[in-house]
Amino acid sequence: MKVTVLDDYQGIVTRLAAMAVLEGLPVEVTVLERRVSEAGELIDLLADTECLVLIRERSQITAEIIGALPRLKLIVQTGRLSGCIDLDACARQGVTVRDGTGNPIAPAEMTWALIMAASRRILPYAGQLARGKWQRSAEQIGDERLGRSLCGRTLGIWGLGKIGKRVAAVGQELGMTVLVHGREQTRTAAEAAGISYEADRRRFLAQVDVLSLHLRLCAETRGMISADDLAGMRADALLVNTSRAELIAPGALLQAMAGGRPGTAALDVFENEPEGVADYLNHPNILCTPHLGFVEQDTYESYFREAFTHIRQFLQS
Repeated sequence: MKVTVLDDYQGIVTRLAAMAVLEGLPVEVTVLERRVSEAGELIDLLADTECLVLIRERSQITAEIIGALPRLKLIVQTGRLSGCIDLDACARQGVTVRDGTGNPIAPAEMTWALIMAASRRILPYAGQLARGKWQRSAEQIGDERLGRSLCGRTLGIWGLGKIGKRVAAVGQELGMTVLVHGREQTRTAAEAAGISYEADRRRFLAQVDVLSLHLRLCAETRGMISADDLAGMRADALLVNTSRAELIAPGALLQAMAGGRPGTAALDVFENEPEGVADYLNHPNILCTPHLGFVEQDTYESYFREAFTHIRQFLQS
């Protein structure tokens, strides 16, 4: 079986211990390390592919692509299935689709890395230190802003799933007041965890010092957060998004921040990655990271162990 792994930006897949799962199987593995965004080029590269392994949502596998790959038998998604695969097209062509389990640990840790880095202005201080300036976060003295402690402040969590619960637990340990907002299932989860819940969106946003988004992207949640919503946040509030960029309406964050609310953002996700990061990179009050939420050794080993196990089971069935 000819197996192709897409979008291995770090060139790490063939060096994972998880590769041992494929030992002894009649497979030929090809790894594409660059993102191929043009459908025609991707179809040409995958012409002989029988099994396609995706790294999360980095590539969109459309009906056009599926229909042009007659040898394709199996698509394996690392992590949970999302909207990046046209499942109807797979069903029509008889392509089997398998996914894995999610890992809430790494994205929860990444969320806190961003909260800490943005709140204490770690990157500006480190950048100025590299230029020989001690305890400076800006080129000019008049532009200096101190970081701030999180203890005693309010952490707002929009969506209390597995990741949101871990983020909330850390906030509580740090002495923050945790406030949750979301749909009815979020209310139920908050009550079960003994966490305060605010049903009204505007009241919720007006109260929080740090807002962290933890929602699944679907038709209902796409673009649900508007510029008006964000403008209702405090001027010194921090917005953190390690979930999905598309939860926020296009252009809404930059529009709201141009008006001064929220004052700071830390983003790990962008529309149309990686090109979409360009609009945010040069903003002085936005910290950007290249979608690292799940990108760490243990998560990759887990994802690919499951993915390669699916291939083994498919071949042995």
